[in-house]
Amino acid sequence: MPTKDTGAKESHKKHAVDLFNLTWDLLDKQDRTADEDDKMVHAAHASRFHWGEIGTPLEFERGEWQISRVYAVVNRPEAALHHARRCLEICQANDIGDFDVAFAYEAMARAHAVAGDVAKSKKYIALGEQASVQIEDKDNREYFDGELKSVSDLLA
Repeated sequence: MPTKDTGAKESHKKHAVDLFNLTWDLLDKQDRTADEDDKMVHAAHASRFHWGEIGTPLEFERGEWQISRVYAVVNRPEAALHHARRCLEICQANDIGDFDVAFAYEAMARAHAVAGDVAKSKKYIALGEQASVQIEDKDNREYFDGELKSVSDLLA
């Protein structure tokens, strides 16, 4: 029989995963309403909260990345930049590399692009390109490269 502590951890994990996935579903939705944009923002923050209770730095930085993406999509650059910085800081403080640090650079590039700072966006695109070489899994690298290209497309 699980202890209360185990039950709480399982509950936090279930909520974190479900809310993360809900956020992705809303990100992928073509014609979101304003209410769905709000729901997406709240779901991303709620997922990160639950990971904050039971997760590791890996889940923390991925949650920060997702929040940054959500804010970039809803055109709120200040919040996108804040969470992109947190994502990158967590990666750097915990020696998280590969796919995750590459996406931290992508988040920084995207947030700066949304903010209209082309020079800083290009700086982080370049850092993302350098980090992409270190992504071991070919499919992950190709996916990342496509996402980074979508940032470059924002600048065009």
